[in-house]
Amino acid sequence: QVQLVESGGGLVQAGGSLRLSCAASGIIFSINAMGWYRQAPGKQRELVATITSGGSTNYADSVKGRFTISRDNSKNTMYLQMNSLKPEDTAVYYCYANAIVTMTGTISDSWGQGTQVTVSS
Repeated sequence: QVQLVESGGGLVQAGGSLRLSCAASGIIFSINAMGWYRQAPGKQRELVATITSGGSTNYADSVKGRFTISRDNSKNTMYLQMNSLKPEDTAVYYCYANAIVTMTGTISDSWGQGTQVTVSS
């Protein structure tokens, strides 16, 4: 069974930094595009950043220049380095993978359970 597990969330003051990780567990041959999404209380889930298997990245305008997405394909792990955090970055952050190729087939649209990031002013 394949799972996406996030870690690294927590409470930080404005201007601080956090690094999120998303590890895919199970017998995995490859993972296509991955991404980070977030959902603040009372708001819809929104895209934060995406990264292809080849390393091409895309960011929401609100995080450009502050957040960096990366991945280590050999470890089936994705990261989100978050710098210069603002109170408006407070949300539950979710890891996403659009296709995970396993020995039993391809799993589409996988989500992690989420990790809370809280930025105090």
